[in-house]
Amino acid sequence: MVTKPKKSQVMKPATAALKLDVYLPATPQEFQESLVSREELDELQRNPPQWLSDLRRDGPHPRNVVAARLRVSNSGLARAGITEALTTAQIADLAADPPEWLIRERATHAETQREQRRLQELQNDAAAEKITVPAKPAKAAKPAARRKTPTSRGGRSPRR
Repeated sequence: MVTKPKKSQVMKPATAALKLDVYLPATPQEFQESLVSREELDELQRNPPQWLSDLRRDGPHPRNVVAARLRVSNSGLARAGITEALTTAQIADLAADPPEWLIRERATHAETQREQRRLQELQNDAAAEKITVPAKPAKAAKPAARRKTPTSRGGRSPRR
């Protein structure tokens, strides 16, 4: 039996840019117009070409990278009206002299992360102690439905 050679999985340029943490419109035109195989993506991550190194260092950066570097959430950026990609220099300027919205969003983000860690610790503790807390009270089991027999056909006796 002859097996077919495996076809390499490919992804759209937007997906590859997301996995590489780069802003797609800032990538070279040939990257934006071609599908990227898993092998090519792995190679880009292992040995980034100059354009990828420059983008990662100087930007413009996608929203998730901007949010991470400013230590806020993506939603916090949206609430502040930051919708475009920012360069490393723009992010450094914001961080050096943080506006009121950035201070507020950092506090909100930090509080959210603390709460998530607290909840995770509770889950870990519960799992370690094998405590099972039902989310809802258990419902009483329904009685099994009666199966109709030939003698229970609406009061008529079976034909003979």
